[in-house]
Amino acid sequence: MFAKSLVTTAVIALTASSALADAGFVLSSPDLEAGQVIPADYYWNNFGCKGQNLRPELIWSGAPEGTKSYAVTFYDKDAPTGSGFWHWSIHDIPAEASGLNADLPETAIENNTDLNQPGFFGPCPPVGRTHTYTYTVYALSTETLELPKNASAALAGFFYHKNALATATFDVIAGPRSE
Repeated sequence: MFAKSLVTTAVIALTASSALADAGFVLSSPDLEAGQVIPADYYWNNFGCKGQNLRPELIWSGAPEGTKSYAVTFYDKDAPTGSGFWHWSIHDIPAEASGLNADLPETAIENNTDLNQPGFFGPCPPVGRTHTYTYTVYALSTETLELPKNASAALAGFFYHKNALATATFDVIAGPRSE
């Protein structure tokens, strides 16, 4: 009984310390407000959407000591695929970066999205549906990730999680849109 209690206490302590380590790491955007609807200009210009495919500026702060690089993802958790939909995955962002704007760092590598091509593509939820999209920044313990060329966002995500010191996220909403 004592051993079980000790293990439970250790798990709770480790979980709490992990949450605290991430508490100071914050991701935001001057272009989008967390929890709010994405403006139509940020939508993709395909699949019936008529946006400009604008990529918002992202800003982060409070990365943990030992951060050697960053990775960023943009993910639609409500996509009707059974596994969501990756709209963007980028890594090897230098440790001195405090965000991303229109000019990506030269060292940054964009992975394939779920469209099987690299690069960013904005939201485009199905007609009449609202989807939640998540931006995540990963503070990584390594300067570079040795991923295969044309790695999928899902494979990249495995490496991001494996090397993450901390993560910071914010959600935005797209839809419902009409035809």
